[in-house]
Amino acid sequence: MTLLRLHLPRALLVFLLILSACRPLAPTMPTSAPTVATLTANPAASPTPAQPVPVTSTEAPPATPSAPPLLLIGSVGPLQGWQDWSWGEVDRNFKSADLVYSGTDALALTFEQGWSGFKLGRNDPVDVSAYTVLRFWVHGGERGGQRVQLQAGDGCVSTSLEVTLKGGAWQLVELPLLDLGVKRQIDFISWFNPTDQGQPVFHLDEAALIPGIQPTPAPLVPVADLLLSVDGAAPRRPISPLIYGMNYADEALAQELNLPVRRWGGNATTRYNWRLDVANRAADWYFENIPESDPGTLPDGSSADRFIEQDRRSGTQTLLTIPIIGWTPKSREKSCGFSIQKYGPQRSFDPWSPDCGDGFTPDGEKLSGNDPKDTSLAITPAFVQGWIDYLTAKYGTAEQGGVAFYALDNEPMLWPYTHRDVHPEMTSYDELLQRSIAYARAVKASDPTAQVLGPAVWGWTAFFYSALDTVTPGFPAQAHDRLAHGDLPLLQWYLAEMRREEEQNGTRLLDYLDVHFYPQADGVFSAFTGDASARTLRLRSTRSLWDPAYADESWIGEPVYLIPRLRQWIDQQYPGTKLALTEYSWGAHCHINGALAQADLLGIFGRDGLDLATLWAPPQPDQPGAFAFRIYLNADGQGAKFGQTSLSAASSDPDRLTIYAAERASDGALTLMVINKSEQDLAGDLQLRNFAHPFAGLQAFRYSAAQPEAILSLPPEAIRDSTLRQIFPASSITLLVLQ
Repeated sequence: MTLLRLHLPRALLVFLLILSACRPLAPTMPTSAPTVATLTANPAASPTPAQPVPVTSTEAPPATPSAPPLLLIGSVGPLQGWQDWSWGEVDRNFKSADLVYSGTDALALTFEQGWSGFKLGRNDPVDVSAYTVLRFWVHGGERGGQRVQLQAGDGCVSTSLEVTLKGGAWQLVELPLLDLGVKRQIDFISWFNPTDQGQPVFHLDEAALIPGIQPTPAPLVPVADLLLSVDGAAPRRPISPLIYGMNYADEALAQELNLPVRRWGGNATTRYNWRLDVANRAADWYFENIPESDPGTLPDGSSADRFIEQDRRSGTQTLLTIPIIGWTPKSREKSCGFSIQKYGPQRSFDPWSPDCGDGFTPDGEKLSGNDPKDTSLAITPAFVQGWIDYLTAKYGTAEQGGVAFYALDNEPMLWPYTHRDVHPEMTSYDELLQRSIAYARAVKASDPTAQVLGPAVWGWTAFFYSALDTVTPGFPAQAHDRLAHGDLPLLQWYLAEMRREEEQNGTRLLDYLDVHFYPQADGVFSAFTGDASARTLRLRSTRSLWDPAYADESWIGEPVYLIPRLRQWIDQQYPGTKLALTEYSWGAHCHINGALAQADLLGIFGRDGLDLATLWAPPQPDQPGAFAFRIYLNADGQGAKFGQTSLSAASSDPDRLTIYAAERASDGALTLMVINKSEQDLAGDLQLRNFAHPFAGLQAFRYSAAQPEAILSLPPEAIRDSTLRQIFPASSITLLVLQ
């Protein structure tokens, strides 16, 4: 996981309270004049509110609706099939009589913990095509000032609208469902605390969906001034099949896609005990040792074994993260790094294990001086070598079809934060190298045919500096650890030292330079699709992977050009090392916008020569993000795919219409992936130059916002000359196969 994710909410605690009752909407007027809330569109990942969004006027009544208002909450809880799926510490009193807008009671809500939320959910999405507005009355109590974000969707949060509550009066809040990104169905509505602290009680009444007529969008006129070109004579490069990998993809999706590689990674793998099948969940979940189910035959049948066995069934290569931090869970008994009984009151605790705290005092200060042996025991490389000996005995070596890849832990420059109960010290250049060499030797001793990846750093800052550097007074101008190592960026120095190790001892210990990278611009790496500007930014920000002229639109503020930069460092310091991106995500996999970004990323990976990539938090099989992989790997369900040798392709406006080209090995077909990133139909003239033989026929496969449930196979077309005119629908991905 990334440093950015350290600031996101903890894993959601889901309560399921199935309650049902009814009461009609009451016409009673409030005792004081209401005010209409001012709303701001604000993706939850961003702390900075955007410009105000106008609310629906309440002066003129709407036309007579075809359906009655759908009341969501009653005096005994959620209504109409809705359930209480709240998370975090939220006090909910559905029968409060303290402040009531109408009737005899209202819902009193208190966010007792930061990042918590009151959520209405349902297992069966409800058709809301007859409704246009989410309406409710809210009262901030005597003082007001509470910040509440409203979210809704059908498993996907398109955007979030924020309300700052007023004191002393009821506010009418009316949110157009389209502004929340809701078009057809809805299965959740949530009132979310976007702060890291608890907030005072507020009161909610008459929450309902209000019927109306959805506006009909104006027809879009295709733009016809775009040029696409493919040059058959330009230099070509092979596309690695390993760029289409994922972390923890489920078996059905892996089977369907013929997924090439799947990674076992993340914070919990830093302290995984293969003998006991226990992982410490680190800062992600209260530093707890949590055992997997015991088949009674451990280590045989562990969760790691089951992961590998799934990969063997689907023909997928396994990338297994090995722990190099030097600690592992000591037993299968549940324990935690910061016991409240032992270390005193803490800011937050596990509601299911209330003795397990978050390692912060109630005032927010980090606890120090805890005993690592509360949860863990010290290990050496022999512990990992024993694991690989076990795996090779059971599954064979890498060249025999066993585990192909081993990653040297996960985000070591974040250990002082994610695993500070056992590693509070700031990770340095020297510690990283020493541990990498020692544990890579253990891997190669057990399986010389396996490939080793490292150092799996979390992102941009860790490309250049150690964790020790980041706490140096005056950082980054004063980066003492880096200065003590020739003033070389961390990854350059790491490559040079691993090369020196091979030169001295005759064994290559590092096969892949392994990094993680998540877009840092507000609202991009997010479950929220966002508003139009956020959607455009998500698609534009993929330039950070390749474009030296693109300044990253985040706190980074400078060109990243990740793939060519790291390629250059490899060529300078350790030629022959491959490049892996084992965690990345541009978010919004449940929306066409996220699918467009993912398709663009896969095209970039192939064009620019990335060797291996595994998407973090893969999409569900029915989500748009999964279709971005399908259209590259199995567009028709019968094996139709993008090619394996990249060709030069260009667009006159790649921010709107992007093209990637590749030749397919099986039949020599020219395959083109054209991504319309705009929300407008686009016309493009496709020019084919310097091909030895003319193309006679065209087959097209398309995935688009217009039909997000499937990839469509379009009727074949004849090709009569070297320039083709094609219409590419708004927000679409089109695979063209020319033969």
